[in-house]
Amino acid sequence: MLIRSIRARWVQCGIPADQQHVSDFGLITSFDTAIISVETEDGLVGWGEAKAAVGSAGGCQAVVAAVNHELGPSLIGRDATQITGAWDAMYNGPRAGYATERGRAFPILGRRGLVVSAMSGIDMALWDLLGRRLDVSVLDLWGGPRQPTMPAYASGGWADAEGIGAQLGGYVAAGFASVKMRVGVMDGDVATSVARVEAARHALGPEVEIMVDAHGTYSPPEALRFAAAVAHLGLRWFEEPVSADDLVGARRVRAASPIAIAAGESVFTRFDFRDLISNEAVDVLQPDLAICGGPSEGRRIAALAETHQLELAPHCWGSALSFSAGVSLAFASSASRIVEYSLGANPLLHDMPEEQSTVRDGVVHAPTGPGFGVTPRLDFLDEYEVK
Repeated sequence: MLIRSIRARWVQCGIPADQQHVSDFGLITSFDTAIISVETEDGLVGWGEAKAAVGSAGGCQAVVAAVNHELGPSLIGRDATQITGAWDAMYNGPRAGYATERGRAFPILGRRGLVVSAMSGIDMALWDLLGRRLDVSVLDLWGGPRQPTMPAYASGGWADAEGIGAQLGGYVAAGFASVKMRVGVMDGDVATSVARVEAARHALGPEVEIMVDAHGTYSPPEALRFAAAVAHLGLRWFEEPVSADDLVGARRVRAASPIAIAAGESVFTRFDFRDLISNEAVDVLQPDLAICGGPSEGRRIAALAETHQLELAPHCWGSALSFSAGVSLAFASSASRIVEYSLGANPLLHDMPEEQSTVRDGVVHAPTGPGFGVTPRLDFLDEYEVK
């Protein structure tokens, strides 16, 4: 099963004005990602996703160029079933032979950032391709699901204190028993964030789980003030309280916070997750499989979570491809308990795939289709591709 071609395309879907929201990333007017296809010489195609930004919008030119002009050409003619070898070849570049010989990494300079995101999309497509070749789900290739269903949490929550109860209440009415809302610099000050969370808890009552996500925008002192002020509200976790670059600050926050700390959506490879763990900065690991190095690296990160008795909750804010890959990882890992489901306007999740969603009434069902079980509509890709 030799690789004939690898192609990336930037897909940008505009969001209707009445469905747009404002966060620390500004007004979100589009949802962007890079969709990757890997085709073999016999015409079989696997699909993956690579992201240039953790948020909804972002220019994908660099990711597309990395796939189409650097990483992709280096894999043409390789056996598409040799996924580990392909990952190592991309990560180690011209020193991949030394890496194989010595049994350790000799990474290229782009061992973080957009190059690893580009690798993620190719790796995802290779796993999808293998599942399609064998006519089984990737989840079955990984040993099958631990359980047939898993609860999903509704991810959104940008409204002000007056509207947050109704916004999150709408998620609950749709069947979700757990919800996540945004806090942090978008609110202007800690007191406003606290007021919004208090309003959310008052509106939802004690039975609904609430997570909060600061997108890494608090300083450590601000994060500590926020955590202390909302400690009595019974939050499930406090996500990305400080910058991903501030491991010392993250350790300070986790050491003093009465709320579990979640992080990892904007970091790369098992090595960054190892550093989060060794710095005692995290309770919940959140790899994004379209960013962190793909499903291959996601499985290694899951093993870290399992080994260190931490929770694994993949970041699933993207297209249906990265969502299904993250869901597959969650179902395959003994460290996962809940799955993220975007309630923001997202045509790439809801309109792009040929298949129906696996999420119903706040519950996600284990993927069963070949590969990751998601086939992008070609007419959709053609319509929204940035030429």
